[in-house]
Amino acid sequence: MALLIIFLPLLSFLTLSFYGYRLGSLGACVISCVNMCLTALFSWILFINIIYGGVIIQIELFNWIICDDINVKWGFLFDSVTAVMLIVVNTISFLVHLYSTEYMKEDPHLPRFMSYLSFFTFAMLMLVTANNFVQMFLGWEAVGIASFLLISFWFTRIQANKSALKAVLINKIGDFFLFFAILLIFFYLKTLNYATVFALGDLLNENILFLGFNLKVLTLINFFIFLGAFGKSAQIGLHTWLPDAMEGPTPVSALIHAATMVTAGVFLIIRCSPLIDLCNISLITITIFGSLTAFISATIGVLQNDLKKIIAYSTCSQLGYMIFICGLSNYSVGLFHLMNHAFFKALLFLCAGSVIHAIADEQDIRKMGGFLKILPLTYTMMLVASLSLAGFPFLTGFYSKDVILELSFAHYTLHANFAYWLGTLAAFLTSFYSFRLLYFTFYAKSNASKKIIQNMHDSPLRMAIPFFVLFIGSVFVGYIFKDLFIGPGTLTFEGAIYNSNNNYNMYESEFLPVYIKLIPVIFSLLGIILCLTLYNFFHNVKLWKKLYRNENFKEFYTFIVNKWQFDNLYNHYIVKPLLCSGYNITFKRLDRGFFEYLGPFGIVNINKTISKRLNRLQTGFIFNYAFATVVGIVVLLLLIYSKNGSYAFIQSNFQLIYVLFIGALFSGFINWKKSNNSRKNN
Repeated sequence: MALLIIFLPLLSFLTLSFYGYRLGSLGACVISCVNMCLTALFSWILFINIIYGGVIIQIELFNWIICDDINVKWGFLFDSVTAVMLIVVNTISFLVHLYSTEYMKEDPHLPRFMSYLSFFTFAMLMLVTANNFVQMFLGWEAVGIASFLLISFWFTRIQANKSALKAVLINKIGDFFLFFAILLIFFYLKTLNYATVFALGDLLNENILFLGFNLKVLTLINFFIFLGAFGKSAQIGLHTWLPDAMEGPTPVSALIHAATMVTAGVFLIIRCSPLIDLCNISLITITIFGSLTAFISATIGVLQNDLKKIIAYSTCSQLGYMIFICGLSNYSVGLFHLMNHAFFKALLFLCAGSVIHAIADEQDIRKMGGFLKILPLTYTMMLVASLSLAGFPFLTGFYSKDVILELSFAHYTLHANFAYWLGTLAAFLTSFYSFRLLYFTFYAKSNASKKIIQNMHDSPLRMAIPFFVLFIGSVFVGYIFKDLFIGPGTLTFEGAIYNSNNNYNMYESEFLPVYIKLIPVIFSLLGIILCLTLYNFFHNVKLWKKLYRNENFKEFYTFIVNKWQFDNLYNHYIVKPLLCSGYNITFKRLDRGFFEYLGPFGIVNINKTISKRLNRLQTGFIFNYAFATVVGIVVLLLLIYSKNGSYAFIQSNFQLIYVLFIGALFSGFINWKKSNNSRKNN
């Protein structure tokens, strides 16, 4: 059963890739949905056996790579961390498959789309079930390939192709560092198996000189690991690809943001907790960057007007929460928030897809409004998902987000307090932009055309079924599973996640004052109240124009709207210099200069020069040819006699040889003069 969970999506992908055009849209939908339904069902059965039965499954199929010291086996590890990831990935993937059968039914390439979704799922399953770094890296790269295929699914759109390339290139930066981390691990430990590497983590205490800094090997490995994770999980600096990935179909956005690609980096940090938790510098760095991501992404989301990009920046922000709580050594809480986030974020994206589907593919919230009575089901689901995202009390998001902030406060260190206050402000901004999205889409006066409104309809059954399942997850999952993930009494992740005793602060967070625990909730409620008040009672255009005339406000507003100038900085200081150097150096001086001179043009010119000089030997005078023949015979005789060691012949006939040599020079001079005169006459 465990292997079926992995290989059923692969079977679906291969079947649709080779026979999709014969099966047609209906056959492709049936095969992919049945396979994913079975995969999701088996995942829940395995989850119950592992979590409640205390079972750990290790499967080794065969040897994969055997070369000198390298011995990598094709194996799978099913522990508690893997079990949680399996139910998240496969449940969301099945619901997205089912949703896509209705959302994409008019697309002529539906079989190809369903095959890509199955491949995406298989790649993520390979990543989370691997028992060694090489197999994990295979899944890691396969996830990147699948994301490229899905983001650029509508390949006739230039922006979709550009977004897919951007996603691949930025992720390759993180992949590059992760690859170096794997090389360092193998160089020092001569193994890449998880169990062996994590058991020998204490031995990585040698010093190494890197970029002028004297670092421990373990510190450098952790540095490369979380840089790899930062690329996949869109942390600040490498986050710019994620909002642009919205150019793909909406089901793709739901799958990428809720369950697959962006969660890969968080999973990597959780899986490598036995290494990361041994190095305090790594933990502090992860905490700072995670909290900055949570806050900065939330500020950008406040002023976005694209429906899907607002939700995309909320994903960046929530990933920041997951990362920085891992930096505070509470990996199980980060995994808990990952699972909770998957349900309400998938629901948000699928609801956004329902709105876009109903309004003829329009994504600008300023062109919407007044959809409350037209799309009541979508509104209800989106409201619950937004409340859960904002951390409204007793919904799924509340049980993980508030615990994250409580643990941050109870850590009593400078970087933890930094993360706490940025996380609290991010919670305020999250609730603000979530209800801003709801206000412009459902409450505000409609800016849509009459023709579009007349043709609008709510979600059909195949789109509504995933809504109800995710609705249940967004309301109840946090409450049902909180005791499995949180608290000093739970042994769910014993042996799968490592926590240093020096960094464990679960007890302190349990006894915080009530007013401290209420601060995140109060901030979230204030964000909701401020949003509804601002857009209901202060929507006077003259007031906003007067405010915008203020230069300081204008600069600040422009700075946030332009996403903290990250794209502009990259374009100005990295992309343009690289393009210029590529054109002026690589293209003009190397390709069109050095290599062409040595290559085709150089060979042609040399042949022309040699041919012209050889052509001059053809004078047309018979005495020149006779003289050349005599000289050749004499030279041949000289070579023969000199080879045999008979130098007496040369000495006795020296005068003859001298006369022939002078005659040859004179003949050559005469021929040269004649050829010059003939050229002048011509």
